[in-house]
Amino acid sequence: MTETTETAETAETAGTADLSELWDDPVIAVVRAPRIPDAAALCAALAEGGIRFTEFTYTTPDVTDHLEIAAAAGWRVGVGTVLTAEQAERGIDAGASFLVTPGCRPEVAEVGRARGVPVVLGALTPTEVARAVDLGAAAVKIFPARSFGPGYFKDLRGPYPDVPLVASGGVNAGNAAEFLAQGALAVCAGTDVVPPAAVEAGDWAEITRRARAFTRACAAGAA
Repeated sequence: MTETTETAETAETAGTADLSELWDDPVIAVVRAPRIPDAAALCAALAEGGIRFTEFTYTTPDVTDHLEIAAAAGWRVGVGTVLTAEQAERGIDAGASFLVTPGCRPEVAEVGRARGVPVVLGALTPTEVARAVDLGAAAVKIFPARSFGPGYFKDLRGPYPDVPLVASGGVNAGNAAEFLAQGALAVCAGTDVVPPAAVEAGDWAEITRRARAFTRACAAGAA
């Protein structure tokens, strides 16, 4: 199977996926850019490099337009930096299949429950992790992961062995495998994979190259 064929087939099946597939595809690309010329092409470039979850954020202009374009093409997209119930509703209406918050946001969790959309709630301390679990989080995003390091995930797995944890903030190809080895369910790839300049320029080949390097680093760590 060629990479082009594989990418096309991924697009056809992406809409049927749920958050549990992070066990098999443990990377979420987090896109923050002043301009995205083609959200569907961006998702295709990431998928060709092995990253099949893409999070567009409310810090990006016209984010709901990008969600609509990518979701209509069949890509697995979510919306991040969700702070309010209204943002959650708009993101879901635009095609987001998961929601991500920077901290514990009860109103966002409630929208997710009501609409049947998984929510990744942000947390840092053990108390915040417990709060996120109580709110029904599908996974808990530990942010900023860079400040505490991979060992912090091993520490959290002690009291929370069954809570899916996602490492976000300062994760790159050099340390992603260690976060996964120490107990993170998934990691967020930011500017290491989707630098704003490359996104804005529509340099999809460069983004595919970066995505492939990131996923290979993760796979090498798991081997």
